Amino acid sequence: MGSDHSRSVPSAPPRVRRILVATVVPLFVATVLAAVVLWPRGDSPQTGGGADVPRYHGTVTRVVTEPCPPTPQTPEGTPNAGDGRCGTVDVRVQDGPSAGQQVQTPVPDGPGAPRVDVGDEVILVELTDPADPGASNWNIAEHQRGTPLVWLAVVFAAAIVAFGRWRGLAALAGLAASFAILLTFVLPGIAAGRSPLVVAVVGAALIMFVVLYLTHGVTAQTSVAVLGTLGSLVLTGVLATIATAATHLTGFGSEDATTLSMFQADVDLHGLLLAGIIIGSLGVLDDVTVTQAATVTELANANPGLTRLQLYRAATRVGRAHIASTVNTIVLAYAGASLPLLLLLTADTRPLGQILTSEFLAQEIVRSAVATLGLIAAVPLTTGLAAVVTAAGRSAAEPAEGTPAPRPRPDRAEALAALSSPRTGPPHEADPAPATPPPPATDRWPETNRSTETAW
Repeated sequence: MGSDHSRSVPSAPPRVRRILVATVVPLFVATVLAAVVLWPRGDSPQTGGGADVPRYHGTVTRVVTEPCPPTPQTPEGTPNAGDGRCGTVDVRVQDGPSAGQQVQTPVPDGPGAPRVDVGDEVILVELTDPADPGASNWNIAEHQRGTPLVWLAVVFAAAIVAFGRWRGLAALAGLAASFAILLTFVLPGIAAGRSPLVVAVVGAALIMFVVLYLTHGVTAQTSVAVLGTLGSLVLTGVLATIATAATHLTGFGSEDATTLSMFQADVDLHGLLLAGIIIGSLGVLDDVTVTQAATVTELANANPGLTRLQLYRAATRVGRAHIASTVNTIVLAYAGASLPLLLLLTADTRPLGQILTSEFLAQEIVRSAVATLGLIAAVPLTTGLAAVVTAAGRSAAEPAEGTPAPRPRPDRAEALAALSSPRTGPPHEADPAPATPPPPATDRWPETNRSTETAW
């Protein structure tokens, strides 16, 4: 690791701790009260997605493929239907009422259909004929992915704990807390018809308090990161509201949003867009604010003589390098998530200006720009707070914790005895050679209680 995070952070002066407690605790209490008020209580509307089809696990035992017969209704000039995949697949059902039985399904065909082989673990669906409830047929929906995902999660957790040790274990606990808040508060709250923007701000603040203090401990450094993150989140929300209003974004820029509006017409898609910007910015903001607070603390420990302004300038230089790399990360993350649609837009015959100002692409541009502006604002805000907190209480008469102790004054009697002792310097030409040779030079470090300062 680049720095020793196992070393405890020096405690702040009592006056600074009281100020931080008086600032952070009311914000935390207000966040918890808002979460209690907005928490969904079983009033989530029912979607009209239809009844859920039962799904069962199965193992492929045999695959028989054959050429597909030509279809007379195929229009001229379209690909031949005989080029598809036809045949049957025998599958042994592993659970459900038909567990242990062999069922036969058609070979999956069509865009995105899974390709199966003998021994594959698959998901089966049983479709019942509405006209004849006694008649049913089986189909393969997709592959089972539970076992590979479990192993991937185990490797992921083991690598984090092996590298981060207790800090890595705390990071995993924070990750679990983030998902718990998203799944139990943010998503159900939006589905229940609450304002997506308000739910996202409260949920992001709750995640911030839990994750930062759980991962980095209850210290003044963490409190500075919390205040910097919260201030940057508020600024990001304000900027997102202004930018989406100025660009007249409706939130219908993706197919998923349009589909959601069909099943839940009361969801505010514009507010959902704002909520996505805030939630997406939180993870990067945490990274920047924690890094800046830690940088100021380490600089102050390395050179206790630095003033607040010097700490701010030095840590800001680190923040500039961090921002320069993080901005590219944000843009590439959004581009990677939307790569199929971006590839589709490259085949669009419209002028480039119309493509860039379309609902979907303008939405992504606003999302990236607003997140970057909030990220840039987090650096001076957090660095300034950290410089003030770290340098507070220091004075020339009272050295900061971690500075070397002053040199002890020699005893008067020892000094007189040293002056009256015989000379130990080089002998005079007439003097006999010393009985014992001088001790050999050594390259060992000097004693810890001896000063190593160079004499002027």
